[in-house]
Amino acid sequence: MTQDASDRPAARRRKTPEELRSHRWYGVKDLRSFGHRSRTAQMGYHRSDYAGKPVIAIINTWSDINPCHTHFKQRVEEVKRGIWQAGGFPVEMPAISLSEPFQKPTTMLYRNLLAMETEELLRSYPADGCVLMGGCDKTTPALIMGAVSMNLPAIFMPAGPMLRGDYKGGFLGSGSDTWKYWAELRAGNITERDWQEVEDGIARSPGHCMTMGTASTMTSATEALGLCLPGSASIPAPDARHAQMASLTGKRIVDMVWEDLKPSDLLTAASFDNAVTTVLALSGSTNAIVHLIAMARRSGFDLDLDRFDALARRTPVLANLRPSGRYLMEDFFYAGGLPALLAQLGDLLDGTQRTVTGRTLAENIAGAQVYNDDVIRSRDRALVAGDGLAVLRGNLAPDGAVIKPPAAEAHLLTHTGPAVVFDDYNEMAARIDDPALDIDADSVIVLRNAGPQGAPGMPEWGQLPIPKKLLERGVRDMVRISDARMSGTSYGACVLHVAPESYVGGPLALVRTGDRIELDVPNRRLNLLVDDAELARRRAAWTPPPPKFERGFGKLYLKHISQADKGCDFDFLETVPARPAAAGGGEPEIH
Repeated sequence: MTQDASDRPAARRRKTPEELRSHRWYGVKDLRSFGHRSRTAQMGYHRSDYAGKPVIAIINTWSDINPCHTHFKQRVEEVKRGIWQAGGFPVEMPAISLSEPFQKPTTMLYRNLLAMETEELLRSYPADGCVLMGGCDKTTPALIMGAVSMNLPAIFMPAGPMLRGDYKGGFLGSGSDTWKYWAELRAGNITERDWQEVEDGIARSPGHCMTMGTASTMTSATEALGLCLPGSASIPAPDARHAQMASLTGKRIVDMVWEDLKPSDLLTAASFDNAVTTVLALSGSTNAIVHLIAMARRSGFDLDLDRFDALARRTPVLANLRPSGRYLMEDFFYAGGLPALLAQLGDLLDGTQRTVTGRTLAENIAGAQVYNDDVIRSRDRALVAGDGLAVLRGNLAPDGAVIKPPAAEAHLLTHTGPAVVFDDYNEMAARIDDPALDIDADSVIVLRNAGPQGAPGMPEWGQLPIPKKLLERGVRDMVRISDARMSGTSYGACVLHVAPESYVGGPLALVRTGDRIELDVPNRRLNLLVDDAELARRRAAWTPPPPKFERGFGKLYLKHISQADKGCDFDFLETVPARPAAAGGGEPEIH
């Protein structure tokens, strides 16, 4: 479904070479421009390579320790090829690579750092437009947040999902099957050799998770926002069509520069509704809530939790994808990919929204077909009719908490039970399998100090482990509550993103083991069944914990990070409540 430049409608008024931002570096007859031109010649480029041409920054998040982006060394060359062919001058700019499997305590701690780096790279160098190369969970929102704040013409090139995993003749899904088989190993139902075979077969190609985890959720949301070529988010990373898409992306950004087509021309409240609706129809990762709120606030729109909940009530789950369904992203691509799913959503989307192609969303998906109607369902055969996501409120989460009902055992969606409280992740890991732990299947596991400041960085600790002694009795789901996030590949009756977090004195800090907690998903309630007077006594006795960092980026982070319901962005980088009148608040002059 990706489009070549020749497929586009007539462009808007085109810039002249003198109107290019890079003209300030290369086209002026002064001593500074002499230095820029002579140093470009030093790198082996002739004046004809760049003179009067758009300079395209390629923000590449490749690194040797990011398995999701191992193919980016090759893809960047294909992006460059497209830029050269379209008459642009490509400049690759490496940026911090947020490697989900390896970076500790969590890549979320560094999402805003990549966003800042992206913005400042674009601000400080002679970029007329940019290609954003990402896909691993936090790279997508970070790159877009930075590009939106800078507001130069920008297009996103998604990394694409890896191929399906393989185990004993069946398919494995990253993350989801990790948790599944880990539970079976702990329960004694599979052997260490079985576990080794799962390890060897679960990730067997370049690309990000092939379940509907955070990576595919965010690249799909980005496509629905109109920030990448149609169909590009669904293509498996090793597929030759992915390489073709990279070159087409490079071609398209050159025309976008001439047309001066910027994120502020594309992003609206309605386009963010489209992205949220798409995430819900995919039964996408709950992480998308935090990221889309942050992206919207960077764009000047106050997207909030209530909007997610309102859209969830009307949006059916159409993608039969793990962890909520059966299939994997490779199947989704063969079934028609995201354009086919968007076409199925019909009037639930605003098709008039503009996209990077120069066309509207409706024009981009016109003619998209479903080739396997079990993978991509019609609205009358939806996997779930609605409530693919629920926002909970109550005295335990006055600013909100979230749960993904399709990923939980249905009987737990209305549940009251006694709390078993762990003060931090280390305590939980040390005690959860203790045979003496007083816990049963009706208990509510509570983890605190796992939020934006408390962990720090709000790691994906929200799929709290079920005690081994309960696994051995056949228990596979329990109500679990935390101020952490959960991997999009995870599942279970896990209440997440409790706000405000316990570390800053949120009500989660006041829960004690034995307190009864009420979860009522149909009525969107999460309450601690303790009277107000007792809670007031506990609050008076509560003391703030010491800061997690004394220096460096961590100290900056703790001072400026917002809570989960506000997107966990830095307060000095948001543009809410007013949409900015100029790109990034304006640029300093070049001297």
